[in-house]
Amino acid sequence: MTIRHFLTTQDYSRSEIDALLTQATAFKRSPQGTQLAGKSIALLFFNPSMRTRTSFELGAFQLGGHAVVLAPGKDAWPIEFELGSVMDGDTEEHIAEVARVLSRYVDLIAVRAFPKFQDWTVDRQDRVIKAFAHHATVPVINMETITHPCQELAHALALREHLGELQNRKYVLTWTYHPKPLNTAVANSALLIATKLGMDVTLLCPNPDYVLDERYMAFGQQNARDNGGSLKVSHDIEEAYSGADVVYAKSWGALPFFGRWEQEKPIREASKHFIVDEAKMALTNQGVFSHCLPLRRNVKATDAVMDSPACIAIDEAENRLHVQKAVMVSLLAGR
Repeated sequence: MTIRHFLTTQDYSRSEIDALLTQATAFKRSPQGTQLAGKSIALLFFNPSMRTRTSFELGAFQLGGHAVVLAPGKDAWPIEFELGSVMDGDTEEHIAEVARVLSRYVDLIAVRAFPKFQDWTVDRQDRVIKAFAHHATVPVINMETITHPCQELAHALALREHLGELQNRKYVLTWTYHPKPLNTAVANSALLIATKLGMDVTLLCPNPDYVLDERYMAFGQQNARDNGGSLKVSHDIEEAYSGADVVYAKSWGALPFFGRWEQEKPIREASKHFIVDEAKMALTNQGVFSHCLPLRRNVKATDAVMDSPACIAIDEAENRLHVQKAVMVSLLAGR
């Protein structure tokens, strides 16, 4: 039997995305249920988490299920992912055993594993989550690797709640400064979901080095063609913000500089003016602003923007709880 995983929304049709959002809306109206009674989920965190861990644990609990939280290398054995490796180093067990044993214990497995930021040609293979999906005999959920599909759904639900119909709304995905190079996952995912929902998307970034991986740009173009929207890249702040209905901010590392952060640093330092502020938001079509959180105030966005009625970041964060319930229930229903 083929197992349906939730690794990326690109594997899901527009109608399937709509169905998940509809189910999430129902859970938001009525949070408690028994849909996961007697069911369990293993949450494996290779990286820190606040919203993701809290929302998954509570989501399972509110629907009668149970979550087991594991941090491999800390409170669980370090895991080896390379096939054919001679395990005479720090790793104690292989993913081939880990995934299959957990599959005997739990009904779902969820994984959070960020890239290593040394070599994008390696990171873009997304080996950790794909290894879990390959060896597990239960559905696997992506809690953020090089994409963040759960955040996508929460973001989409918040946009629908505040804007209604999203078709051909102008959506600006803007890079912002951050003192550290960050994962491209949320930016990749924002591009995927906004184009899948038929929005007119502008990717705003300082220069071509910050354009996202060609795989996600190609997916975005295909989504736009399939759903009647558009996708373009801009390095012009005023042009991008003008008439925008949505401004979504995120910082990410420039792919050509993976593993060479000192060389990227001067470009970052010269691009602090990409901060989302009142003057930029005034150029929009009374647009809403959001961010996946956590957000460094007055670095990525000003206090005035974060505290304004236009900011829907808290609504988006709440929606993680509801959309993840929908994902868990949907995957188990498919079993």
